Amino acid sequence: MQIITVANNKGGVGKTMQCYQLACYLANKGHKILVIDLDSQANLSTTMGVQIQRSLIPEWLIGDVALEDVIVPADGKGDFYQQIDLIPASRHLANLSKLLILSEGEIRKTAGRKERLLRGRLKECVGKYEYVVVDTPPMLGDELIMALVAATRVLIPTQAQDYSIDGLEELMDTFEIIKETENPGMEFSIIPSMVNTRRNIEKQRMEELAQSFNITPPIRNLVQMQESISLRKPVFKFGKRSKSRNDYNELWEFLQL
Repeated sequence: MQIITVANNKGGVGKTMQCYQLACYLANKGHKILVIDLDSQANLSTTMGVQIQRSLIPEWLIGDVALEDVIVPADGKGDFYQQIDLIPASRHLANLSKLLILSEGEIRKTAGRKERLLRGRLKECVGKYEYVVVDTPPMLGDELIMALVAATRVLIPTQAQDYSIDGLEELMDTFEIIKETENPGMEFSIIPSMVNTRRNIEKQRMEELAQSFNITPPIRNLVQMQESISLRKPVFKFGKRSKSRNDYNELWEFLQL
């Protein structure tokens, strides 16, 4: 079972877009997918056709509720949605840190450290799912740390702009610490996202990224991307001449998914 965490400590870089496209693409190939929305804004949950009043993710992580109590089926047009289960988020997820503090004693008995909670709980999913896709909030908090510790692979969408690239430094520092202490097998790829290939400054920033990191083919900033989310229609459903579809086909081929 592969656990793919999509992460960046900066908002507005396309994390939810990447999660949605990835989960739908893998499901369309016949794989059984579990999507976990760890962002209290719950945008991925909504895009997957699910809205709930109160997420039970905090209670699930500390062991108060079972896996089957937090999973709901994704809902949408297309047979591939039947291959996707979702652990949805809600505003209640913002209280996770408080609950972890209150449950610190019990966490030490079961997981040792709170950073290992998600990894431990996902052991229940082995044999049930081929892929787990995890969306994370745009901050270095408990949710993101747990998702990195649990991941077999990390995808990092980033814009080819100065502020976005600068923000990678903090995330990379965290990544290296986790790789050394908790998850030595973790691999990561940086996805240049929402790229305007006509702007020379963005081309230059992509070249700079490629000098320091393993970057993937870029995902361009196209109108069809927003249409995909608003229509809840993944880009592989667009026509063969679709630039968005072609961008993602190149990305999936590069990532060997």
